[in-house]
Formats: sequence, structure tokens, C-alpha cells
Amino acid sequence: MNFIDISTAQRALASGEQKLTDIVNGFLQAIEEKNESLNIFTQVFDEEARGKAVDIQKKIDNGTAGKLAGCVIGIKEAIVQDGKVATAGSKMLQNFESVYASTAVKRLEEQDAIIIGRLNMDEFAMGSSNETSVHGPVKNPHDPTMVPGGSSGGSAAAVAAGMCNVTLGSDTGGSIRQPASLCGVVGLKPTYGRVSRYGLIAYASSFDCIGPITQTAEDSARILEVIAGRDEKDATSSSEPVADYVSSCNDSINGMKIGFPAEYFGEGLDPEIKERVLQTLEELKSLGAEVVDVSMPTTEFSIATYYILATAEASSNLARYDGIRYGYRADLKKLKSELAEEKKKLETNGGDVSALDSALIRLYKRSRTEGFGTEVKRRIMLGTYVLSAGYYDAYYAKAQKIRRQIQQDFLNAFQKVDVLVSPTSPTTAFPLGSKTDDPLEMYLSDIYTISANLAGMPAISVPIQKHSNGLPVGIQFTAPLFNEASLLKMAAAVEQNHS
Repeated sequence: MNFIDISTAQRALASGEQKLTDIVNGFLQAIEEKNESLNIFTQVFDEEARGKAVDIQKKIDNGTAGKLAGCVIGIKEAIVQDGKVATAGSKMLQNFESVYASTAVKRLEEQDAIIIGRLNMDEFAMGSSNETSVHGPVKNPHDPTMVPGGSSGGSAAAVAAGMCNVTLGSDTGGSIRQPASLCGVVGLKPTYGRVSRYGLIAYASSFDCIGPITQTAEDSARILEVIAGRDEKDATSSSEPVADYVSSCNDSINGMKIGFPAEYFGEGLDPEIKERVLQTLEELKSLGAEVVDVSMPTTEFSIATYYILATAEASSNLARYDGIRYGYRADLKKLKSELAEEKKKLETNGGDVSALDSALIRLYKRSRTEGFGTEVKRRIMLGTYVLSAGYYDAYYAKAQKIRRQIQQDFLNAFQKVDVLVSPTSPTTAFPLGSKTDDPLEMYLSDIYTISANLAGMPAISVPIQKHSNGLPVGIQFTAPLFNEASLLKMAAAVEQNHS
């Protein structure tokens, strides 16, 4: 029962076979049994969830329940909820309790989704393995010695472990799709602006997207229909009409053209993953789809472009966390005592006291040093460097031009095809700790996902046949702007063929 999807839950509730309290209690039991070993949930709202289940069951009984009655959802820590702690996986926000709810969360609750808890993540969404969190690493439910992917590792692992039927994650460079692939679930990154970012703790504002991680394409469609749409609180949200995404899951893919970029199938890709993706393409061809060769010539520049632009935005966004206006504050009393001791020593030895930093400057430095983890500090430093006066044109400005060329590659390809195909990740889940000392190797985990964020395109990861090592493999489809319907149609076809 713990792996029940929304459609199955709603049928069981409508027939009286199940009560919503039973479904919620089933998920709470799974959390109690598994969370200590997997480290997925950072907060669990057990009594609150049970209370809402009783209230929503009454609505179901009298026919007034919302579209998502029967949906039990976990929320990534970067997405705020009114009255709930939202640390974004960082010591910097260890005591931050939000005074408002994100638009996505509000829309879910308005349609009677039950929020069961909050989910572990890489610190400020910076990571590809969910090992940078202040709460400690999340472990992959398929093999607890392996990473679940990141930064939405908690969100993907929660669905894979049957702790809830849906989660919300955020995707800046693949942070929904890559962990979805490594955990064997469906992860959808919508078009940039399709879903409001209001209430999402920012990493890189021109990349960040909120999206669902689910068991099925249809569940992703249900969630997207509710959270998508214009929001007056987010000027970057789009007024593009919200389609009937659920119906798209039932549409035929006969006649659809799938673009095959050779650049996505070269060096660095696990041969078995390539074989699984090619095998899935053959299955889709048997359903009437056509595979067309296309070229994405700027692919080789995507990792470098992303890490220049995203870190630049991170440097700007995280400047507010200084221990004065926002965030963790170092012990000022201790700093003043240290300063007094240093002054005393210098005066005794005839040193220059004026060269010492003031207590205020020390407070800024110490607060950020202690509040941020290693990976976050690494990205802030890189972002500050590429934005500095002597390097802005050489790095940041050039990267913006390449970003436009990457988007043009997609636009050119979509003149010929309906969607593009690729692996989601170059490897299956890798061992915990195996890449933490090699950031460049870690960054390559997102090589197939980053381009969609650079171009603002929607993309989805769907599980396909497992690797011989027993771990999940994901296939990724990317579509033109606001064409999530094509992604969901293709994802549903993959599921149908693998069911």
C-alpha cells in the first residue's frame, strides 16, 4: 500500500475500500521504519497529517474534495511553509521559521493534498549527491551504501522508499531529474516560469524551478496542473495557459519525432546505460515514434557555462546571509574577547593595532565561515571571482553569450523534432563519499541535465530497465518551451511499455 499512486488512492477512496487516515498512517509507518537509516525526512507532521486526513475524508464523503485528495506529499526544505522551519540544509538557516507559504505549497493545500513532512537536501541546493546537508547525507533506498543524487535527494528517495506518494523538489541544474534517475522514480522540471518560484529559497534565480517527483507520469501531470500558472508574487512566472496534462498521458506517440543528439551519447557514458536508452528508443519506435538525428554542438560548453553563471547568481543571492540581516550569527561576545586579547598582545609588543579587523568585520567573516558548508563556500568564491571587475567580461559576459547559443541549439533542433532524448545521468548511483573530494567529477554528474536549465526548457526523467548492478537507470526527454504535455505523453508511453 505504501507505493500507492494518486490515481490508485483516489479510486480506493471513492469506492470506500480505503480511508484517507489509513493511507496517511501507512506512510507514517513507513517513515518510522525507514527514516532513521535513510535520513530522508528532517521534519514529520504526523498529528497534523492525521488531522487533515480526517477533515479531507469528510469532503470526499460529501463530494466536495479537491483534485489532490488522496495525495500525501513531502516538501523539499528549500520550499517554505508557513510556521515551519526551512533550513535549506544549512546551518546558516538552522533556526529560520517561515512566516509565509510558497505559492506551490498553497496551491497543493487548496486542492486537499496532505503535507506529511519536510525533506533533506544538499545545502542551498548545491550538490549532486545529497552529501552537503547539515542534516547529514541521505541514502539511496535501493542500496543504502549509495547516494540518492541531489540536490533533491530527499525528495526522490522519499518516493522511492514509499514514504509518501509525491514530493516537491527544485531543479537548478538537474536537481529533480538526476536524483529521480538514481532512485528510479519520475522527475519533472517544468519550463522556467511555468511554476512560481515565490517561497523557494534562492540558489540561482534564472535557473531555479520547482517541480514534482512521483511514481508515475500521470501523478506528475496531476501535480503540475495544480502548481503551474501565473503568480502575481513572482514576476518571472508565465501567464501561458495551463494545459490538461493528465489527458496528455493517454495520448498516442504515433508520429512523434524524437531527436537523437550524438553529443549526448559519447565519452563518459556508462555503456549499459547507453544500451538501455537505445533499447527504450526501439520500443518507442514500435509505438509509432520516429527517431531523428540532430546536432547540439554547444553541449561541450554546458558544464563550464552553468558553473560560471549559477555560481555568480549564488554569490549575489547568498550575500544577504551575513549574520546581521539574515542567518546564523557567530558569538559576538567571544569575538570581542578575542579582539581584546589580540589588541593587548600587539600593544605589549609595539604592534599596529589599527591593522586588526573590527568586531563587526569579524562577525561578518565568522558568521559566514561557520554558517556555510564547504561546497557553498566554494561556489560563492567562484561566483564572486567571475563577477569581479577584472574577470567579468572574460567569464560572466562570455558565458551569457554561450548560454544564448545553447538555447539556440535547442530551438534549431525543435524545428525538426518534438522532443530530444538522452540519458539522465552518465552513471547509476555511486557510493557515498566517492566523489566528495573531487568537485569536478561530482559536477559531471549533471552533464545531461544542465543544458535544459540553461535554455529554460522543460525536461523529464523516467525510469527504464535497471542496470546489471541492480540500480535504477533513467531516460530523459526535453521539449520546447511550455510543451510539458509532450514530455508527459512520452513518459507515459515508456511506462506503459515497461509495465
